[in-house]
Amino acid sequence: MSEPRCPGQDLRYLKPEDVFDIRCPYCKKEVEFFKDEPSLRCPSCHRRVRNPKIDLGCAKWCAYAKECLGAVDDESDEIAPVCDRLILEVQTVFGSDRRRIDHALKVLDFAERIARTEGGDPLVVRAAAILHDIGIPEAERKHGSCTAKLREIEGPPVARAIMERLELDESVVDHVCRIIGSRHSGKDIDTPEFRIVWDADWLVNIPGEHSGEDREKTAALIAKTFKTGKGRAMAEKLFLQDIED
Repeated sequence: MSEPRCPGQDLRYLKPEDVFDIRCPYCKKEVEFFKDEPSLRCPSCHRRVRNPKIDLGCAKWCAYAKECLGAVDDESDEIAPVCDRLILEVQTVFGSDRRRIDHALKVLDFAERIARTEGGDPLVVRAAAILHDIGIPEAERKHGSCTAKLREIEGPPVARAIMERLELDESVVDHVCRIIGSRHSGKDIDTPEFRIVWDADWLVNIPGEHSGEDREKTAALIAKTFKTGKGRAMAEKLFLQDIED
């Protein structure tokens, strides 16, 4: 039996106006927000966009608002410069492969959104999201293929070299490498940070890998695959928009 949901997180209580687009002030592209998200990274120019229509709803009075919605004030984001440097590293590694760069940034966006509710170490979450596919070029160079297993093998050494060059804490480096080394299989790791990145990657992959599946199959996939409550709720909202009360 599933656990009861807080009304603030239950999709049955969402209204059409609770999800809306805000134009990025830097590149003028549209960024989709849920009403309680304070800021998101623009998928086009990758800069932070604030939500001018933020509505915290029950968070204004609920004692569990922090656990439910996560931290809402990220004005003083001390790890943002580190993430920006990691993004530059990914862009350098992938070069002209815009598709894979965009994929990493979409996973980062979803991971940040999930982490606001699910918690976890924000630097580990973001670094793992940015670097989760960093082994692809090396796998293709050495093996002529980039299967899931090869990505798990070749990714951690490349990620480690990048993070050590940026002088990240050893515990962060080790945790991120464990996530990258198990991101397809989920073997030997089940940390909150791993579950967040796992769900974020699935949110990006479902439209491409499971497009055209009927609603029942998609619902079953979401129920079976997602590891966090927030990730599952986002998947249901994005891919099962006709949920009835």
